[in-house]
Amino acid sequence: MYIQIVFAVKGRESLVKATWREALEKYICGIVGGLGQKVLAIYCMPDHTHLFMSIKPDVRLSDLVRDVKAGCSKWINDNGNASGRFVWQEGYGAFSYAKSQKEVVIQYILSQPEHHRTRTFREEYLDFLHKFEIEYNEKYLFEWVE
Repeated sequence: MYIQIVFAVKGRESLVKATWREALEKYICGIVGGLGQKVLAIYCMPDHTHLFMSIKPDVRLSDLVRDVKAGCSKWINDNGNASGRFVWQEGYGAFSYAKSQKEVVIQYILSQPEHHRTRTFREEYLDFLHKFEIEYNEKYLFEWVE
């Protein structure tokens, strides 16, 4: 299965710094690989992360995301990368794709900085929900700080 996971920094603060973004991405890839899954693309924006991976059908997605978020939060805090305590917001979005869409999704994720010059994370995320026809309650969405 091809799944894109999207999760945000608590309070949507811009805490992921360019100086350690690539190291964080490599660390997340290590966590996912250690769980027997494969990362196809990743981009950590200052306030949110896009992670596209192929996962085996017997994997419980919620456990995988929990392990990724907990593991990389610990790494960020242990290395003193963020000023203060780093925490991801509760929850995440998960969007599945066909194999034929793989390259398009990879390019989308790798072009996140360009994409966010014209669209906010909120606009992007709500667009995902509408595109995938996911009914939602605003109460359960990320905390939007604009």
